[in-house]
Amino acid sequence: MIRTNHGIDLTKAGKSFVKDATFMVQFFEEALLRMRQFAQANQLVIRVGTSMLNPYKVLLDMWNEVSNKFPQFKINIVHFEDDSHTLPTTYRTIGKNYDFIVGPILTENLKEYFQVLELGSNRFCFALSRNHRLASKKTISVKDLYGEELAVVNGGGSAVIDEIRNFMIKNHPKIRIKDIPRLYDIDIFNRCEESGVVLLTLDVWADIHPSLVTIPSDLDFAIPYGLLYPLHPSEDANQFLEIIKKIQFQQS
Repeated sequence: MIRTNHGIDLTKAGKSFVKDATFMVQFFEEALLRMRQFAQANQLVIRVGTSMLNPYKVLLDMWNEVSNKFPQFKINIVHFEDDSHTLPTTYRTIGKNYDFIVGPILTENLKEYFQVLELGSNRFCFALSRNHRLASKKTISVKDLYGEELAVVNGGGSAVIDEIRNFMIKNHPKIRIKDIPRLYDIDIFNRCEESGVVLLTLDVWADIHPSLVTIPSDLDFAIPYGLLYPLHPSEDANQFLEIIKKIQFQQS
């Protein structure tokens, strides 16, 4: 810098440096912008369908462990309704509006429309009103239900639920079985709370309804849960699926 009658001014060298520095900053910002645009243009978007009965948290927990290694992937969450009238269409169109759904495998009648990667299993429980005589128990045995009506939902043709139903009828005739030939949806939980009927449910749905308590059972049955994905997944979905399989192998 040099001091003049008008104040302080830059030397010729200083002015040259400022000019070069301004150019370099501008060049850096433009390069950064181009890099971001390129990354976005080459980003692989994975659409995960989710609902109250099909929560995506188990997949998100797995992905968060390795997401920094695969910045090219972006997960979009797509909500769908748990409505027994529209759920069959939802399952049939996996791959159209979403690449994956995460949830229990209770729809064997629709398995011809999607593939499954099993990630684990859910235990069966009993859900009942908070005012029910059994609501304070830590565990409910089958014999505790003698004299009760038990709602069994099996619109999806689950072999495991069929097995539970037949087990109850054969070995515990004092329990009145109420067959519900539809898929599990939120309305089922509402109706059971209103009627006082006990509902055969899963541990993953413990917090579905604020007026119901979900209590572990002594039933020795479980249902698998996992990723539901199209019969012919996209290349991006296939890449994502292979990563999930590797994570699963490493955790086993």
